[in-house]
Amino acid sequence: MRSFGWWLLGCSQMLMAQAGERMAQAGEVVKQPLGQYASEQFVTVQAPCPDCQGLAQALWYFKGETVAVPQAGQPVTGFAAGKRGADDVASLNVHALPGLVWTGATRQWANTHLVAGAKQLRLADGQESAFEIVPKIPTNLSYWNQDSQGFFAQRALSIRGEQQGPTIVARTIWPEDFRLDLQATAQPLQAGESLKQLVQFEHGGARSPHQSRLLWQKTAGTQPSLAGKAVLGVLLNGAQGDDDEAHGGHFALATGVVAADGSYHHWLVNNYYNLATNSEKGIIAGVTPFDKYMADLNSGQAFYRPSYMLVAVFSQATIPATIQASSNRVYQHFYRNDFIYDHATNNCAGISVDVLRNLGWKVPQSGGESVLKASAAYWYIAAQERSLTKGRAIYDYLDTEMTRLFPAVAFDAIGNDLLHIAHTGTTETLAGDMHNLADQLEAIYFVRIPQLPSSRADGLAPVYSFAQYQQQAPADRSQWKIIPVTPNPLPAHLKNGWALKPQTTALVPIPALLFLISGLAIIWFLLLFSGKALRRLYRNKTTP
Repeated sequence: MRSFGWWLLGCSQMLMAQAGERMAQAGEVVKQPLGQYASEQFVTVQAPCPDCQGLAQALWYFKGETVAVPQAGQPVTGFAAGKRGADDVASLNVHALPGLVWTGATRQWANTHLVAGAKQLRLADGQESAFEIVPKIPTNLSYWNQDSQGFFAQRALSIRGEQQGPTIVARTIWPEDFRLDLQATAQPLQAGESLKQLVQFEHGGARSPHQSRLLWQKTAGTQPSLAGKAVLGVLLNGAQGDDDEAHGGHFALATGVVAADGSYHHWLVNNYYNLATNSEKGIIAGVTPFDKYMADLNSGQAFYRPSYMLVAVFSQATIPATIQASSNRVYQHFYRNDFIYDHATNNCAGISVDVLRNLGWKVPQSGGESVLKASAAYWYIAAQERSLTKGRAIYDYLDTEMTRLFPAVAFDAIGNDLLHIAHTGTTETLAGDMHNLADQLEAIYFVRIPQLPSSRADGLAPVYSFAQYQQQAPADRSQWKIIPVTPNPLPAHLKNGWALKPQTTALVPIPALLFLISGLAIIWFLLLFSGKALRRLYRNKTTP
């Protein structure tokens, strides 16, 4: 029996090795680190791939895209069938890899330079190559132009793309001088200075220079050795300058390791976007390298808005690794449609904050706008638009706790709590897997990433409230500039488990119903009272 077991094990290892060889032939072994993961753990392939270990649902969403997937034999993140998302934290494995990483390209070139009007590229070894960029997606409003050319020609670049004969075709172009200043001395927030002010500087800083400011370090007066340390990046993207549905900005958590030169383009970003629609810029929700997330020529956030990042550096890899492991697990549920992205109740900020809170970091809440205001708005919009669905949508926007609704509020709450923990050593908001955060925290940076020059209008700082949203968008909703999208439903044959039992909310929330009943009761009472008063007045006037 034991010899049969060894034979079976040998056969399985041989099959895994053969699968690994087939995958390596289909793509290339990744040569650059992906966040905290070693490059040799992954191979790049085009999805869907028959030998990949990832979910069929995930591979369907990325069909036709180049992705990095775990090599055969590597541990891959699983999921608990009884959970829906961020609450699936019972058996996290920090060594398990994400099912796929959206790299978008097979190759990567560092320290390259544009020459001869962007038709040639000088590589790190001094050789030159013909150079082109990927075609523009027709619905994309932000793309490379002469301003982009002038900006990138002045600096060293990191490029992701494909080698097509003698030509490098770039999909991602990232400026290598955008990095952490590892020689900086601490410049803490001054009296009266806040994270919100840093974000709102120069209307959001779309045209401001890149900034790396060390806000705090553990040992005052000495220069910390941060290279090789694990990090958590709290990433806030600003408002789009010409899309009135996007004044709230965007939010994501990033993890990785500080490079010796302070570069962070190889970190991994956990980007939650609506999977049910096709993005006009080609964005697909997923784990993706920082440079791909920010500087993909079509989907890159930095080509159409400024961004801001708080970087927490840790002495141990545990905290970032745990957060990434939880995010990997959330994506397993997300791709399966166990839960659905919702702009009010389950958006990029809400899902990310849920990850932290379920791990034990009780990020301070900011409350909702007002149940009374939400209830009044429900009936106003429902009557005006003749739609209970639209009434429910506005109710959810006004009732959702604001750190789960507004990316800027989530950024502020996490950042302020992080600075409070750093300065005081308090652990009152920390429990579970996050209880060692205060002890392991080494440094905190604020990073401003300006908008990369493109054909898109300058972006702005994101809004912090519904009232500010109303001020920034046209008062007449018919004047809003909205970029339409098309549906992208997961095929029925890929749905199982919780995807067949979608979460639904009542069209008429109970508080709104009580508000209506109370309002009608008050009106009835006033009419009754006024009627009695009028009758009494009439009797008094007619009585001799």
